[in-house]
Amino acid sequence: MQAVRNYQKELEGILNALENKKSNVPELLLHSCCAPCSSYCMEYLRKYFRITVFYYNPNITEEEEYRKRVQEEKRLIEVYNRQAEKWEKGREGGLSGIREGTGQEKPDKQEQAGKLYRIDIIEGDYEPACFLEMAGGLENCVEGGERCFRCYELRLRKTAQLAKEKGFAYFTTTLTISPLKNASKLNEIGGRLAEEYGVRWLPSDFKKRGGYQRSIELSKEYGLYRQNYCGCVYSKRKEEVDRK
Repeated sequence: MQAVRNYQKELEGILNALENKKSNVPELLLHSCCAPCSSYCMEYLRKYFRITVFYYNPNITEEEEYRKRVQEEKRLIEVYNRQAEKWEKGREGGLSGIREGTGQEKPDKQEQAGKLYRIDIIEGDYEPACFLEMAGGLENCVEGGERCFRCYELRLRKTAQLAKEKGFAYFTTTLTISPLKNASKLNEIGGRLAEEYGVRWLPSDFKKRGGYQRSIELSKEYGLYRQNYCGCVYSKRKEEVDRK
């Protein structure tokens, strides 16, 4: 029987190696599904990588919902970048790192531990027609099944293509932080696309080690809009049925 891979442990091994290696900081293209999920992922990874968030989510089939989510992503990145600027000023002045949250500044262990790098964002094209075409014939598929797996690949393939085109060292996704997403399938698809495009996949299971709980805490701290469905018409329909 094949052993179950511990993707979080694999990630920690890579991060430890990067921390001990005296070389240029690698660039990471981080596909993000939303601000709440990316909050912890960016907090966790930003002292190891120069992160560019790639916001590409054609599965969000209502444009108003899409615009709301992408603006929250940009707002959160602005907050994190202000933290990075304060860290740099504090370092130059011999002060501790500080965190910006609800208006009160307080020391933060991660910010004191190492440099915080600025985060960039690339907003992909909003093309829900691509998702709906991909989902054709799978409209009645159970949530978390084959339709979702194809949606993973649709978004990760675009991420891998961009990572190859722009010369990123790694690519990965925030999707593994969700207890409702299949982390093993996401890592399987990411690994396969890495071989296809010749860009390293950063394995992850961000929900582990309290990651999901931390994302909830950060969402509350920064007042992030936290949606109750993944974005597509099918998941919204299921949420409405479950709520009723």
